[in-house]
Amino acid sequence: MENDFSKLPADPAMLMSFVNMKLRDCYDSLEDLCDDMNFDVDSFVNFMQSKGWEYNKDGKKFW
Repeated sequence: MENDFSKLPADPAMLMSFVNMKLRDCYDSLEDLCDDMNFDVDSFVNFMQSKGWEYNKDGKKFW
């Protein structure tokens, strides 16, 4: 996996909003989003956690 997170919004609030919008509107799962964006799921979750966001699998969103 490439894991080029630089193409994501740099601002943590915009990042969370962008990812949640994609999860809500475009993908059935976090795995689908990561596959499409060429991200390793665990690395992406760790990246989001480093920005202050935790993934809620039941809600299919970061908070």
